[in-house]
Amino acid sequence: MNPTPWAQAADTVGAFLVFLGAAICLLGSIGMVKLPEVLSRSHAATKPQALGSLLVLVGVALRLRTGIDAGTLALIIFFQLLTGPVASHLVARSAYRTGGVHVDLLFDDLDEQLSEEPDMPRSHPRPDPDREDAAPKDGPEDGHSPGGG
Repeated sequence: MNPTPWAQAADTVGAFLVFLGAAICLLGSIGMVKLPEVLSRSHAATKPQALGSLLVLVGVALRLRTGIDAGTLALIIFFQLLTGPVASHLVARSAYRTGGVHVDLLFDDLDEQLSEEPDMPRSHPRPDPDREDAAPKDGPEDGHSPGGG
């Protein structure tokens, strides 16, 4: 049975989208290996992977062309786009809070938020005054340095 011209066109576009999505995912994976900083790696883990998986799944949907398959692939796309950026954001925020970020940021809004919350760990941990082996304090009584950082 010969496929219709529309089916051939959908198969061709689907194959192209799968190839393009796979190439974008490959570039994101290379970026995760080659980039030096946690923030750069989280960017490479999220942006290209989300676009690449979206293109791959749309290409597969064009190839399969059934309602149940398209619905399943739509759910996969939804959850991929929902969870990937959130997980990357949490990894980057955790790295920042534990001191894993070693770059000078142009805008550091999180430092101001953490300065207002004394119970939250900071990117540069302060000595705990309640511990017996803690280093002596050089700053004011609350443990914050005079410069706020």
